[in-house]
Amino acid sequence: MARPENAAQARLLARLRDDGPVSRAELAELLPVGRTRALAELDALTARGLVHQAGPAASRGGRRSALIALVPELRFVGVDIGATSIDVAVTDAHMRVLAHEAERSDVRNGPDAVLEQMLGILDRLRQGGELGEGGTVHAMGIGVPGPVRHRDGVPVAPPIMPGWDRFPLRDFVSRRLGCPVVVDNDVNMMAVGEAHAGTAKSVADFLFIKIGTGIGAGIVVDGRVYRGVTGSAGDIGHVQVEEFGPTCACGSTGCLEAFFGGAALARDALAAARSGRSAPLAELFAREGRLDAHDVSVAAAAGDPVASALIREGGRRVGQVLASLVSFFNPGLIVIGGGVAATGHALLAEIRSVVYRRSTPLATGNLPIVLSELGGLAGVVGAARMASDEVLALPETG
Repeated sequence: MARPENAAQARLLARLRDDGPVSRAELAELLPVGRTRALAELDALTARGLVHQAGPAASRGGRRSALIALVPELRFVGVDIGATSIDVAVTDAHMRVLAHEAERSDVRNGPDAVLEQMLGILDRLRQGGELGEGGTVHAMGIGVPGPVRHRDGVPVAPPIMPGWDRFPLRDFVSRRLGCPVVVDNDVNMMAVGEAHAGTAKSVADFLFIKIGTGIGAGIVVDGRVYRGVTGSAGDIGHVQVEEFGPTCACGSTGCLEAFFGGAALARDALAAARSGRSAPLAELFAREGRLDAHDVSVAAAAGDPVASALIREGGRRVGQVLASLVSFFNPGLIVIGGGVAATGHALLAEIRSVVYRRSTPLATGNLPIVLSELGGLAGVVGAARMASDEVLALPETG
């Protein structure tokens, strides 16, 4: 698919994506170039099949200008590969979710099995007409639960993803679909989703904290994701909170994730059920044959003190780590998301209490700590947004 040829075209496309249709006259006023040059760039984008006229604009006096919009055929796909699930969403040019499917999955089955499952979901969406006439995917974004060398689209030594290390994920999927593909850590994708359409939309510096099977932080600085030198920035799940704690998936002991990731919470809930300390959890286990974070939330909502204590203790440990990050980074906002975050306001209250108590008043005096507004859609919306940059932004050089 055609891409913008210069910065002026890229700026116009980004404006149309983020804010919707605008008049031809208004678009010309957006660029720090002459009106004649601005209109010429707009005509070039029209000729390249990226924008079109979408009817008359509201009158500003005199002759009515035409509304300019991105072509409605654009379709972006966001994929959120989790440790135990896979989500696939189709969006239009403005990241509005047109269709979304989620299935249970196991990232430990390796890339071949998981990607075939992903492509199967995409085929169903295509057959259902969700990709529009022609069924074309113009770009795809994929989030995975581990470190990624973003430039190459390759997972690197992901602790909970056996078989994925250095798998050429971006190139493999791009060849299969014939479109640009971008790959990143799932928490970074979620942070981008929140920045595009969630609570963080107007915040330049913030942290997105995912508490799921793993625990990680998406770090946004001046509106851009900070990934670090090797792509492992924000891997807070492997911060040691106790020297002699439980063994973590990474091989170390006492990591935050080993105390309060999804697997750790299920482990502790199961122990409480089997020991008889929690009758509600024992009942849920007897009925379902398994326990997860949602079950702990259900038991806590029913007044079970053991389930409530598990949530509070986990929130306390997360809060301890976040308090250090707040003192170091001084963000303007912290957004909490991920599957375990569905335990809700009891968890949020404990995290807030610890952060506000342990960090300096200067850093926390105007620091909101909130639950994600997008919930389970944060990852796929962020992935679609990153995918759109592959088509609507300038190609990287050098």
